Order: sequence, then C-alpha cells, then structure tokens
Amino acid sequence: MIRIAELACGPEYSGIQKEIERAAEKVGAKIVYPEVSLEDILNVEKKFGVKVASGDLNLAMARAVRIIENPDLADAVIVMTCFRCAEAAIIRSEIRKFIHEKSRLPVLSYSFTERTTAETLFTRMEALVTTVKFRGLLARESQKGLTAGIDSGSTTTKSVVMKNNQVIGTGWVPTIEVIQSAEDAYDAALSAAGVNRADIQGLGVTGYGRFLVGKHFDAKLVQEEITVNAKGAVFLANAQKGSATVIDIGGMDNKAIAVHDGIPGGFTMGGICAGASGRFLELTARRLGIDITDLGKLALKGNYENVSMNSYCIVFGTQSLVNSLSMGCKPEDVAMAACHSVAEQVYEQQLQEVEVKEPVIMVGGTSLIEGLPKAMESLLNINVIVPRYAQFVGAVGASLLVSGLLEG
Repeated sequence: MIRIAELACGPEYSGIQKEIERAAEKVGAKIVYPEVSLEDILNVEKKFGVKVASGDLNLAMARAVRIIENPDLADAVIVMTCFRCAEAAIIRSEIRKFIHEKSRLPVLSYSFTERTTAETLFTRMEALVTTVKFRGLLARESQKGLTAGIDSGSTTTKSVVMKNNQVIGTGWVPTIEVIQSAEDAYDAALSAAGVNRADIQGLGVTGYGRFLVGKHFDAKLVQEEITVNAKGAVFLANAQKGSATVIDIGGMDNKAIAVHDGIPGGFTMGGICAGASGRFLELTARRLGIDITDLGKLALKGNYENVSMNSYCIVFGTQSLVNSLSMGCKPEDVAMAACHSVAEQVYEQQLQEVEVKEPVIMVGGTSLIEGLPKAMESLLNINVIVPRYAQFVGAVGASLLVSGLLEG
C-alpha cells in the first residue's frame, strides 16, 4: 500500500480529516503521520528560518524534516492548510519547497475548505499514487506500435492515434453526451490516421469522463489527467529530460505541474473560481461577439493596462467586462485584459505552489488563445512554449502510457 505522509494544519478542526483518509483509501493508499519529538517541534523554526504562531504548522514542518532524514517513512507527501490562513499559505509553500529540493518524493500542495470532500481530493490522490507506482512507465521517452488515446474533458473530447512516436490522426468534438462524444472523437482520429479500431494495439483514456469511457471501450489504461498531461506535454515539447513546468488552463479547472525527467514531482490542481479558467474566456468572446478561436488574435492587438478587470470571481469578472465596454474600452484591450486576468489568477493561485522551471509548457485548448500564453510570459518573464498538438495533450499522454504498458 502506498503511504502518503500528511503534513497539515487544521483538517481535523474543519471536519475534513475523514474525507482525506477516505480519498486515500479509494486509490489504494494510506495516510501516515511521521512521528516527531517535542524537541524536533521546538527546534524546527531554526531549520526553516521562519517563526510562526501556530503549533500545528511547527508540527507540519517537523514532520517534513523527519521525512527528509528518514525517506523510507513515506512514498509521497500531501501538504494541506486552510485557504483562509495567510501564514499557513506561506509555510505550506516553504514545506513544499523543502521536500522538493531535498528528495524525489512527489508532493501535492493543497488549500482546503470545510467543504472539501473525498471526491474533490480523489484525482489528486490518484496522481500521487500513479507517480509512485509507475515511475518507470512515466520515464519512458518513446511510443511504439499503434496506440490511441481519448481525453474526455469537461468541454471538449479529444482523441489521437500514434504510430512509432508520431501523431498520425486526431479528433476533436464538443463534449455533449460523454460516450457519444468519445465515439465521435475516436472515429475522427482513426479516419484521419487511415486505420481501423481492430488495428489499435492499446487504448488509453483520461479526463473527467474517463471511467465511463474506459469501461465503454474496455480501455487498457484509465488514468487521471495530471500524470497523463505531464507526460504528454514534455513529449510534445521535446523536454523529457531535465526539469520543466506544465500549465494547463482548462474549461473548469487548471493544473500546474513541476516535471523532472517526465515524472511529476509537485503539482496543484483546481482554482477558487471559474474566473481563472477557460470558461471566463468563453464568456468574454461571447460578449465581444466573436468566436473563441478569434479571441487570442484580437487580444494580441490590445493593451490590458487600459482596462480594469477582476476575474477572481466569474460574476465580478463579467461585470468588469460589461462595465469596460460600456465606458468605451476597445474590444482588443478588453480581450487582452481578460487573458491577462486569467493568467494572473493562475499565477497567484497555482504557480506559487510548484517550482517554476524552464521550459514552461502551456497545453490544452486555451493555449491556442494566443493572448493567454503572451500574458503568462509577461507575468513570469519567461518564454512560454505552446507545442504542436497542445490541445490534444491528454490523449497524447494516454497513448504514450498505454504503449509503455504493452511493452511491459
């Protein structure tokens, strides 16, 4: 059983500790709590170079030190604090950095609320377990044979067919009815590749609808999107050796993943509000009376500084959008302001939770909205790569990983 060390402050007080343990059980893991002495707790502030008021945060830091000194105590780490606490957010980041720099243990950093459930944590826990169990599979650098992947996303369903390390067919449809959308996307990819279903040696499935779609197709691989997207991104960007950072701004949530040699080392998933997701960009395009595919090109002509935009909440972000247009702001400035606002929220909410190292790879459908990678570049002051087939990253990752399973 995979052992996930919990370094946390407050889950027992908020009433979600049982939810954390239930999520771990669902993925075949066990939550463990490294034992520390009172002396360890009293002296830990010197090791971290910080002073905190919370005894629970001192305990979490002491447990982090204990894990580094005794790496056999855990297989993965989850660092959790309440999102309302500024001090806890700082210490959560320090603990994550400490473990990331001094070990190869995968780390999940997460800020919880009293409404966090096992279902909310499930995909995150699944990614931790996958990283531990399949390090060898994730480290493989090539795809062999004829394999396919389906990414059943919240807004779109994508599929690819790969042959000997090359994408030879793709399919992309809106997600309406999960199974039918998967069928349509898969058929489109097979048709583009010029092959039949019987020719496919292995099919991998990921995304929100992965369990339903995986059962329907009797897929050989059904996997969460964090490890799959990380693998697909570094493959497409030719960055499978060394460190990289993957950013995926989705239709409903976002992912930021620190990757080393193809293996996720630290990651965060989700967002506080849809204002920090692709959904807000869809609303912006609709309000501007243009197709979402034209929003990025329009944004590149604009200046976000000419518009006051608040997308922390999608409701307030939409209000800002309407107010700006009513005051005579140019459509191109509004488009760029929307892109910059989403990028800024992702930066504040999630990129603070991972080690951002070059190359920075942006993937997913929103990466094709040119203003968004440009906005991220200006925030990070780092060149952002958008590889070919970036919108098919989940399907590519699933196809890669299922190829590794077939090789044994």
